[in-house]
Amino acid sequence: MKAVTQTLGVARSNVIERRDGGRARRGPQDRTGDAELAGAIRRLVDERPTYGYRRIAALLKRERRSGGLAPVNAKRIYRLMKKHGLLLERHTGRRRPREHDGQVATIRSNCRWCSDALEFTSWNGDLVRVAFALDCHDREVISCVATTAGISGEMIRDMMVRSVEQRFGELRAPYPVQWLSDNGSIFAAYKTIEIALALNLVPCFTPVESPESNGMAEAFVKTFKRDYVRVTPIPDAATALSLIDSWMEDYNPASQHPSVYAVEENRSS
Repeated sequence: MKAVTQTLGVARSNVIERRDGGRARRGPQDRTGDAELAGAIRRLVDERPTYGYRRIAALLKRERRSGGLAPVNAKRIYRLMKKHGLLLERHTGRRRPREHDGQVATIRSNCRWCSDALEFTSWNGDLVRVAFALDCHDREVISCVATTAGISGEMIRDMMVRSVEQRFGELRAPYPVQWLSDNGSIFAAYKTIEIALALNLVPCFTPVESPESNGMAEAFVKTFKRDYVRVTPIPDAATALSLIDSWMEDYNPASQHPSVYAVEENRSS
């Protein structure tokens, strides 16, 4: 026994206890208040079935903090969601990795805005297209436009104007703000660049075939389709168009990234 434990570099007393069954086995952990907490978790999961444990934990922390209660550790949320079968299934798809050395996120708001477009189909086959502008720090949807036709450069230019007015209350940004997008014609058109410069926006374009360079916008597209489009009855395009504004309003306070919640907690403490 001594020679074996010395070779493996483990304590001999520990091995003896395990062999003789003298050490109590650790069973499922139960803490006071788990039942009430599990009920609150299930309520949030029922409201937002596409949320993982981190986002559920962030929502619960905000809810408890506004009610004057102590926040709950995310690991406890994970344990309870796993116990009750509320965790999302892990993604097993494999993607071909692309090299990306840049960083999209910024250290404060109104330094860089990213923009992109998405489309989805209603139940009757109608196609709906949405373009949006997103802040690269607080991840808020600043402005958006939706249509059943194609997204035009004029719509993008109008969205730029509304974004500046929404964030600064003026017709021109008081300092240069980067506008990050892909190389689509609606973003790279001469008139669009001209309007952007007049608004004190600095057009920035991602490299060709590099969606990771605008990863925050790509992540929002995935979140928008998963959390709203796929779990909401959308019989036709008219219904979708009537819901988009409420989806965006819901996303802004409720779907912030966990890192943004961490900043809020640090500020409050």
